[in-house]
This record gives sequence, C-alpha cells and structure tokens, in this order.
Amino acid sequence: MPKRTSARNENAPSSQTDGGQDAVSEQSVVMNQRASRRTFIQSGGIMLAGGSVLGTNLSVARGAHAYGDDTLKIGLIGCGSRGTNAVIQAMNTDGATRLVAMADVFESNVQSSYRAIKSKHGKSDSHGQRVDVEGARFIGLDGWKHVLQSDADIVFLTTPPGFRPLHFEKAVEAGKHVFMEKPVATDAPGVRRVLAANEIAQQKGLAVAVGLQRHHEARYRECIEQLHEGAIGDPIFARAYWNGAGSKLRPRPNNVSELEYQLRQWQHFNWIGGDHIAEQHVHNLDVINWLLGEHPATAQGQGGRDTRSDQTLGETFDHHMVEFTYSNDVRLLSQCRHVRGCWNSVSEHVHGTKGSCDVSAAIIRDTTGKIVWQSSQKNSKDKGCQQAQNDLFASLRNGEIPNEGDYGATSTMTAIMGRMASYSGKIVRWNEALQSEQWLADVDAMHSLRDIAPVQPLPNGNYEVAIPGQTKVI
Repeated sequence: MPKRTSARNENAPSSQTDGGQDAVSEQSVVMNQRASRRTFIQSGGIMLAGGSVLGTNLSVARGAHAYGDDTLKIGLIGCGSRGTNAVIQAMNTDGATRLVAMADVFESNVQSSYRAIKSKHGKSDSHGQRVDVEGARFIGLDGWKHVLQSDADIVFLTTPPGFRPLHFEKAVEAGKHVFMEKPVATDAPGVRRVLAANEIAQQKGLAVAVGLQRHHEARYRECIEQLHEGAIGDPIFARAYWNGAGSKLRPRPNNVSELEYQLRQWQHFNWIGGDHIAEQHVHNLDVINWLLGEHPATAQGQGGRDTRSDQTLGETFDHHMVEFTYSNDVRLLSQCRHVRGCWNSVSEHVHGTKGSCDVSAAIIRDTTGKIVWQSSQKNSKDKGCQQAQNDLFASLRNGEIPNEGDYGATSTMTAIMGRMASYSGKIVRWNEALQSEQWLADVDAMHSLRDIAPVQPLPNGNYEVAIPGQTKVI
C-alpha cells in the first residue's frame, strides 16, 4: 500500500463505534418526529461581520438576525462543481433560502462558485440579498470552521470525501442540518465515525441527507416498489456498472506542494477520493443494497491499472470487477472502469425467478423477454439531484427530520469493501471490513497546504500501487 507519513494522535477518530455494526446494516431511516419550525429554523443567532475580502481569518461576530423564521440559511463547504450545483438546486426549492457562508481550500473555487450561484440567484428578495456572503467567503484547510460558526441552518458538505467524516462530525456538534455528498468516507474508520455522528444527529433531531439521489428519482422509486412487490419473483443475480472514460490526471506543476497537488488531483489518491469504485460506483452499489434490503456479506474481485501504467500519476486502479454475495446466495457482479474507447454503461440490473429488470431504465421483463412494466417517468441527469433538494427542504419546512446517514454509510462501506477485495485479491467479509484499522489519513491534523501529504512518492517519483495477492487491506 502507499507509504503513509502521518501518525495517529490522541485526537484521531476512534476505531471503535458503539453500535456501529448494527447501525450500518440499517436501511433508510426517516423519522416521523414533528417539531416546530423554530427547532431548526432559528430566528436569531450568529451573523457574520466583515468586508468582502477573502481569507481564513475573517472575524465572526454575534448579532441580531435580520431574516424571518421561514428563511432557510445555507452554508457551503466545498465549492467545486457538485457543491455549487447542489446549492443552486437548493435555492430553486419553494420557500425563502439564503446562502450565508462559503468555504474552500482554493480561492479560485470560491470565486467561481460565488459567481455561478449569484448568476442564478443573485436577485434580492423582501429580506435582502439571497447570496449574502460578503465577508463570509473563507479560504484554506480550516475555512470550513467559519461556516460552522455562521448562522447557517443547513450546511452542504461537498469537499472531496476524505474530509467528510471530520466535517460531518463537527457539523453535528454545531447543531447544523446536513446535506453531504457521497461517498461519506474513504476508509472503514471514517465510516464508523460517520455512523457515530449520525447517531448523535438523530438524538439532536438534525436532518441528514446524502447525495445518493436515485432514492429521490420517481422512476427508481416506482421500479424498486415493483420489485419489492414481487414483479420478478425472488432475486437471484444482479449486475451493476459504472464504466466510462474517467478523468485525466494532469502532470505535476513545479510550484505546488505535494499536499496541494493531491488536493487538486483528489480523484487519483485514495485517502481523499477513495478510488472511483467508491467515488462513483457507490451509486450503483447503493441501488442494489436498496433493492435487496441489505448489505453484502462478502466480496471477492480483481482490478488493476491497464491505462495508468505510469505510477507517477496517482495510486488508483482504472478498473475493478467485484463479486458481492448477499444472503440466500444472491450474487452481484459489479464492474467499474475508467478506460477510454471501451463499452460504457452506468446502470443496474437484477434477474429473478419470474423475470428480469433494468432498474436504471425502469423496465421489467418476463422470462421470455417481453416488457411487462415500464415507468412513464422520463430520465434526466439532474432530475434526481433537484428532487433530492426539493424533498429535503420541503421536509424541513414541514417540521420533518429525514435521516439518510445510515444507508449512506452502508453503501459507502460496500464500495470500500469492493476496493479492499480488488486491491487484495482476497475474499473480504463485511464485519472484518467494517472493523478494519486501515486508516488512510489524519485529516484532522491538516491546517496548511505546507503540511505533509498522507501519501508520499517513492524516491523514483512513483506512488506505491496496490498489488493483488500482496496488498493487505484488513
């Protein structure tokens, strides 16, 4: 495995979580608890003070709140394209919303995100500016702390996923509702940390939404309901794919630190991105878990780097093929690939005793191949993402407290277990994987781009890459 340079300290996340093993096997939990709007839409609180200068040391002052109870205030942590689009979609929802704070490691991300959001929602309403972040745009590895000190009611956690467990834990401590992108962690200790924080979120009555938007797409929901009602009989075998071109890794600039380089190329480093089986394929694995109502018991697989033979270019694989085994010996063949010029598919399929289903297309066939059911809902790339925000903000306004944290962690752990299987070439069992002590990075200790990166290149400039049959993952 890659050389890790950061040592664990006393403040590092615990490797044990009380009840974590039970919690991770739970499916979606939607609490029916009702509360007044004042429980979660504060009429007073913290107001950011200061000018429009970007920086990490802007002051935060307490003061009277100028907005009414119906305004849901948003803080954004992670200003890349996903975070930017998620906030735009949140501000598209019915009811008053206001962006009150933003943070990212890089100034360019904050600036471009600010311009994009303002171009969509820059008009004032009866309470003032909807994009009200003058003096509240923060830069640096500690910028997220200022967003949690703001009067945001809900924070969007959309940084690269290696930071998700830390940011989620601290957001819950700060009493914020949370929308967090998938995956929710990049290693098993991170998953356990998320599960522990999610228990506290439920105790506090905080909403937790996860960017596994297929749960909110009408065609997926209709299709899964049909399958749960027995449309294809008992499931026997499933297939899931995320095959595409992937992202290119750019050569290293001469004027950046190792940590900055990895932060800018996060999809290619496991401590921060988790490999594409976790960062992208988690969507497909999540659908199969949802369909079967459980997580897999074991995984075995293979993978490698056919097109990433230059080991100076990150440490991730470009293909994974994993066989997951569920209860009743139901098997899932999981395939994800980042190789140009090959067959591409992003889809999920299941075969049963009475027929088969293309879940992604929402089409059910009988054993002869005849279509017996098909959703009338049209497919749209962003429809699920927008609907997820519609559902979240409608729930908050209705006094409901949705919580998607457990199944977000379960599906994330499924993807991590698949990575463990392809990296090691061994059979990996769920309980062993979940309790793994393989801790990829101490992100809590990172405060500056001058800090030592968790992964260091070898003397020849290469990064150590997993070797199936030799690499240990438990």
